Amino acid sequence: MAKKLSIFIAISLVLSLCDAFNLDNPSSRRILVLLDDFAIKSSHSLFFNSLQSRGFDLDFKLADDPKNALQRYGQYLYDGLILFSPSVQRFGGSIDAAAILDFIDSGHDLILAADTSASDLIREIATECGVDYDEDQSSMVIDHTSYAVSETEGDHTLIAADDFIKSEVILGSKKIEAPVLFQGIGHSLNPANSLVLKVLSASPAAYSANPNSKLAQPPSLTGSSISLVSVLQARNNARVMISGSLSMFSNRFFRSSAQKAGSSTKHQKSGNEQFFTELSKWIFHERGHLKAVNVRHHKSGEVEEPGMYRINDDLEYSVEIFEWSGTSWEPYVANDVQVQFYMMSPYVLKTLSTDGKGLYSTAFKVPDVYGVFQFKVEYQRLGYTTLSLSKQIPVRPFRHNEYERFITAAFPYYGASFSM
Repeated sequence: MAKKLSIFIAISLVLSLCDAFNLDNPSSRRILVLLDDFAIKSSHSLFFNSLQSRGFDLDFKLADDPKNALQRYGQYLYDGLILFSPSVQRFGGSIDAAAILDFIDSGHDLILAADTSASDLIREIATECGVDYDEDQSSMVIDHTSYAVSETEGDHTLIAADDFIKSEVILGSKKIEAPVLFQGIGHSLNPANSLVLKVLSASPAAYSANPNSKLAQPPSLTGSSISLVSVLQARNNARVMISGSLSMFSNRFFRSSAQKAGSSTKHQKSGNEQFFTELSKWIFHERGHLKAVNVRHHKSGEVEEPGMYRINDDLEYSVEIFEWSGTSWEPYVANDVQVQFYMMSPYVLKTLSTDGKGLYSTAFKVPDVYGVFQFKVEYQRLGYTTLSLSKQIPVRPFRHNEYERFITAAFPYYGASFSM
């Protein structure tokens, strides 16, 4: 009896895991948070509370907990992962660098925060995501012109950064007025990886070096090429955020004032809370996630989709596109969605018109070429998930009895033959 009960529980667990992810709700709701120390849970509580207030279920564990696992019975237990464990040398349980990269490859999201104690393991994961931290592990980002004003002069490693990516879909429509406080290590983007983007850059005067020693040689990372926070959207639409500072997420930095050196504007509060709230909405697909439904095509004047077209037929093509708002699907409105009628290369390229309610459509004439064509929509726009749609359809020539019996241009010859 006990054996049957254990089998029933195992089957029920597998079924519950299979049903946990709803395709109609793309926001990642179950998130594993791996910490170096449980004290981070309280010192960074404002960031965690922001996620929980939006409906996320956070599971806090120590990074070296031997019971850690991302999947069970072949099913993933979580939709997202937060690594606030920069110094971890080895994860506990079945989690390692390969498991985390597989997690991303399976379409799941990741937030990774490092600092001066970043281990080789954390650096390896970041490198695989297209980000390279400064090789000198004692280095920090230093800026003698854009440092944050504080009661003590310090070594200018506390930076007030305000060079944000120009994208409303990633950072929200409301402008971040106050600078973001940063104290940590800088990184550069792998030029071979076109998917990774700088979200917060250092100023042109910044450089990466050991603040406790004199420069013996020019720093390897300088100026605006230093990224403080970067994001990656993989080809499977998984999203990754990589930061060089764990303290950026802390309550202290959320509540601190952020007056930039040389600025006459006094800010009562830093922009950290707004910055990470908006950025986390994008990372966990509360914004910028598109879906396409009801892809249709048919001859003009008809409604049924044919099995094939004939050359020179007039046809109509339509698709509905919606964007996830975090709670519901809303019509997506843009003027740059295009469809290709494709065979080896595009024979027709048309920009789709929209009714402002999510419906995109166009009409065109089938080219005078027969073969196997495809309707293709490849939509890639900064900050949005990629749409890749295709439908195959054959195009045939005229049959022998479908040609016009008489050619208009040949009427004089017809008349001449009758007069004989």
